[in-house]
Amino acid sequence: MVKDGIYYALALGPAGALLGVILNPLAGAPLVAAALFCLYFFRDPERVIPAGPVAVSPADGKIVEVRPADGGSRVSIFLNVFDVHVNRSPIGGRIVDVHYSPGKFKVASREIASAENEHNTVVVDDGRSRVVFKQIAGLIARRIVCHKKPGDAVAAGERIGLIKFGSRVDVAFGPEWELAVARGERVRAGSSVLARRREAP
Repeated sequence: MVKDGIYYALALGPAGALLGVILNPLAGAPLVAAALFCLYFFRDPERVIPAGPVAVSPADGKIVEVRPADGGSRVSIFLNVFDVHVNRSPIGGRIVDVHYSPGKFKVASREIASAENEHNTVVVDDGRSRVVFKQIAGLIARRIVCHKKPGDAVAAGERIGLIKFGSRVDVAFGPEWELAVARGERVRAGSSVLARRREAP
């Protein structure tokens, strides 16, 4: 459980209970329901991280785009409000850049969100290649959280932050990576393999 969920639940739950006592049970029910949803939304399950020269998904959700990009490829994952929103590092290595960019809050499932929405870009280098991924805010998501900074070492599948309430994550791979997923598939952060490193000739 991400601690934010506990904070939200502690604020909403008692407020709903108080309204229920002062007015009637139905008056406080929406706030109690919101408190329970926050506990559900901010869940943080353990995941089994696959070994080997692979890149794992940094987010739970549905793959809404797979396309060539800058000599490599890009995978876009849409997270609805029922997905786990904790983000994880796709590969192990060192974080060489973290860059926040303000922007709009368009529907995150649309391709235009990749270019125009508020986002946070993280670059991880493992000494052989780099993987770039963006935490992208959506129509409802209005806060991006990243716990890492340049210079930090991370393991593949390690938690790096979260996006609150519906969002998108784009992952950019260089030509040394071979994609292992297709559009329409559902993936889980830390345990689903997005790409495999090609063997050197």
